[in-house]
Order: sequence, then structure tokens, then C-alpha cells
Amino acid sequence: MNKQHFCLIDVEVLNEYRLRLSYADKKVFEVDLANLIDASVFLAPLKNRSLFVQAKVGFCGRSIDWIEDVLDLGSDNLRNLGVEQAGGIGHERIWTWLHESGFTLEQGAEALGISRRMLIYYRDGEKPIPRSIWLACLGWDAVRPQGLNLPMHAPSVQEYASLHS
Repeated sequence: MNKQHFCLIDVEVLNEYRLRLSYADKKVFEVDLANLIDASVFLAPLKNRSLFVQAKVGFCGRSIDWIEDVLDLGSDNLRNLGVEQAGGIGHERIWTWLHESGFTLEQGAEALGISRRMLIYYRDGEKPIPRSIWLACLGWDAVRPQGLNLPMHAPSVQEYASLHS
């Protein structure tokens, strides 16, 4: 991971398992980790508040560390979580959409009607994903068009079920 926008420069521990994360590109996110800590056996030790408050920026700003090389979270995943919790669309959604669709970058870009380069910007978190692009991803999944012919309507419940069976 060599993307500077994923490089953390500061972490501030807030109340109730929340962190304020400052990135090299001057973006700041408040991330609530309570649900993640509750759902993960790996993160369960962080339920201990005295350990949680020891959060610090890890090596080269690529993680938040509590116990070095034992208990940490990647800065890219934390940024994705911060974007999502702030109401945006995290870059990992594009990774997942490409994977689940079986698309190459070229195919995904063509399906969305954007350039390959722009899709890479979105996938890599270098540019925010517009709501219209994410809706296009969801629409593509809903109708699963074949070839260059796009459907003229959204599928009915029955059509959707047959497309996804």
C-alpha cells in the first residue's frame, strides 16, 4: 500500500470506543469501533478500556496499533469505515463489486460508462465515489445486462429472482 491518502498522521482516542483519525491528505474521520470490537474475537481485548486508550499510529502510518505486531487495524480499512460511517461510499465497495461481478477493470469501467483510470481512482480511495456511480453498480447487479444492450426497465421481483438464481 503506497497511497499517501491512507497514511495516518495522528490518532486521538475519544469516548465509547471511538477514534479521530487524521490522514496525510488532511482528511479527518471519526470512527466508531464498538460494533467491530463486539463482533470480532480478534478485537475482543479492546473491550478493556485501558488497552483501547493506548491506540497509536503504527509503522509509517499504515495502521493503528494497540499491541505492536499483535493487535492492530489497517489505516486503509479504518479510512473506509470512516467514509462509510460519515455517510459516504467506501472504496472497498468497488473492490467487492468488481470481484463479485467477475469484472476486470476494463469491463467494470465499460459497464459504468467511465474511464478505467477513474474506476481505479474510486477503487483505490483516491477520489470519493459519487452516489450515482454506486447506484450504477447496484443497478448493474440488479439487471445483469448481457452485451451492449441495456434494459429499458428495472426488473420485477420475479425477473430479479430469475436473474439471481
